[in-house]
Amino acid sequence: MPGEMDEIVAEFLVESYESLDRLDRDLLALERDPHSREVLASIFRTMHTIKGTCGFLGFAKLERIAHAAESLLAGLRDGSLSITPQTAGVLLATGDVMRLILRQIEATGTDGEDDHDGLVEDLGRLRGAPPGVSPAVPPAPGAQPEPQPVRSGPDRSVGLRSAVTETTVRVDVNVLDRLMTLVGELVLARNQLAALASDRADPSLASATQSVDRITAELQEGVTKTRLQPIRTAWATLPRVARDLAVALDKRVRIETDGDDTELDRSIIEAIKDPLTHIVRNAVDHGIEGPEARVAAGKAEEGAVIVRAYHEGGQVTIEVADDGAGIDLNAVRTKAVELASVTPEQAKRMSEREALDLLFLPGLSTADEVTTVSGRGVGMDVVRTNIERIGGSIDLSSRRGEGTIFKIRIPLTLAIIPVLIVTSRDERFAIPQANLLELVGVVPGSIEILHEVPVYRLRDRLLPVVSLARELHLGGDDEESPAGRFLVVLQADDRRFGLLVDGLSDPSEIVVKPLGAQLHGLEVFAGATILGTGRVGLILDVVGLAARAGVVGDVHEPLDAERPGEVLEDARALLVFADAAGGRMAVPLDLVDRLEEFPRAAIERSGLHEAVPYGDRILPLVPLHELIVDRRRAPRHAGEDMPAELQVLVHRRGEDLLGLVVGRIIDIVEQPAELQPAGRPGVTGTMFVQGRITEILDLPGLLEMREERRRLDVSASAGAAS
Repeated sequence: MPGEMDEIVAEFLVESYESLDRLDRDLLALERDPHSREVLASIFRTMHTIKGTCGFLGFAKLERIAHAAESLLAGLRDGSLSITPQTAGVLLATGDVMRLILRQIEATGTDGEDDHDGLVEDLGRLRGAPPGVSPAVPPAPGAQPEPQPVRSGPDRSVGLRSAVTETTVRVDVNVLDRLMTLVGELVLARNQLAALASDRADPSLASATQSVDRITAELQEGVTKTRLQPIRTAWATLPRVARDLAVALDKRVRIETDGDDTELDRSIIEAIKDPLTHIVRNAVDHGIEGPEARVAAGKAEEGAVIVRAYHEGGQVTIEVADDGAGIDLNAVRTKAVELASVTPEQAKRMSEREALDLLFLPGLSTADEVTTVSGRGVGMDVVRTNIERIGGSIDLSSRRGEGTIFKIRIPLTLAIIPVLIVTSRDERFAIPQANLLELVGVVPGSIEILHEVPVYRLRDRLLPVVSLARELHLGGDDEESPAGRFLVVLQADDRRFGLLVDGLSDPSEIVVKPLGAQLHGLEVFAGATILGTGRVGLILDVVGLAARAGVVGDVHEPLDAERPGEVLEDARALLVFADAAGGRMAVPLDLVDRLEEFPRAAIERSGLHEAVPYGDRILPLVPLHELIVDRRRAPRHAGEDMPAELQVLVHRRGEDLLGLVVGRIIDIVEQPAELQPAGRPGVTGTMFVQGRITEILDLPGLLEMREERRRLDVSASAGAAS
């Protein structure tokens, strides 16, 4: 009988811990929405269940606290009381005390000696009970009989067991680790067997290989599920952490999560709990401003910390972003100099990326004073160490006044993932299928050059082309003769690009092996594997490869970074023209007042600028090459041959007119299209117009930049003259 009771208590502890975690989440939700009857009912049921169960098991002290909390919740439920920050705080503290008692039960089998009178009185005071009077615990219905022996056999049941616990068993994690390792080895053996079978015309071997393949796949799926847990278990406590710290700092902060169902190996989840907690505390303490400062900056009083997770490139990426004040890089440099980590000269020469990296130095903190919350400079170095210990990496980006983003990438060290095997210069690499969009055969002339960047036109979408051989320094220049090769269309962050490779192999499943510590700096690789041939193959990190090739950059994105490409208004009219070098450009037609053509002889010079008589006015002329830098030709110099007739777009700026001198006006078109990212300043984006790559100019922006350059030139001339 003692064994049976121990089992019941163990199940009670597991279910109670889970219930208290749910209680925290529900209380925070109720604090945000005090009128939610559904949430309040869930809180009441949780406390009522714990009270009833601990009464059955004889844990009187825990039952007394649960009953006092239930009485307070009853008042909230019937409307005689209302939720306040003080009430929510006491109920959250009640959950904390109940966890302590559960740990006491787990360690000693009893609920301790402390009666927790102070907490019970606080709960009573909030519901209006006289001081010193605690709620009476109602007697159980009838005398509690001594527990009777439980019949053995398949039909036995224990009243406290839930349906879930009847169908689950608890297995030592080390057993699961060993099982996962064996399945990984089985997958590698399966791949080698499949490679052997493909080289032999043996029907018996082929049949056996198919059977092994099917059984291995089913076994792999089952074992993998036993190890995976949703990532929400890693950040379940973050809303409570943020709430308590915000109250202590007199701030208003909310936590939002996305990707709660993203699954990770449980060992990795355990490893990232502390780093995530520290980053969130750091965001609330250092990132989010106080309510008054936020209102003064034009923000909402309540700050936001957004935690999101998603699979990417054979890894899981976790982002923690806040909309706070951002990081003062000058303060970071100053602190680093004070710590003698860098010299003043080195600090001045540091780029933004290098300055942000200083935050991971031991002992560095930008806090003005040491408090119980922060200021000792202990934490971010430990966060990086713990993440790198499991083969991960952490990056930081920040924009002053707008917020900070921490991006953690964790390799799937115990994962088996589907990949596409590609070859480049006789070397084989694995690309996670999670990043793969489609495959395209390359023919001569299909890769064009736009501003020194190779691009490929895919269904009227312009894709940057990245040569795998060039980026990995494998030799050769396959952009010159791409015929017979393949373009692997990949997704990296919110950008698409084409990876040029020599050959493709059949898709397969591989066991991901982490790279050694000495190889962590290789940003283009996410891990390694054993191929079916027995050779080691490297797994490409698609995002790292795209960043190295310049397809994506280290740009601080806003909190809603999942943005589609910019789309022009439906059927917006565009004026298409050619520049002096023959490149096609366009501007929205509503920015053009008139189209004019002037003979070269009519142009007059006024100071440093050209102009032409225009009715009763003077029309200043601005050559296009003065507004936008064209890499394909050198700037035009004075005295260089000019066409006899100048084609001019007349642009109205308020009451003023300005003439933009272009190479040749081509046409006026009307079409909606998605803009692809621009390759140089002054260009809104690129799109296909009449089957040709066309740049859409930001004409107002270009003219504003021209005026700014003129003001700077005037200021510099005045300074030199003085």
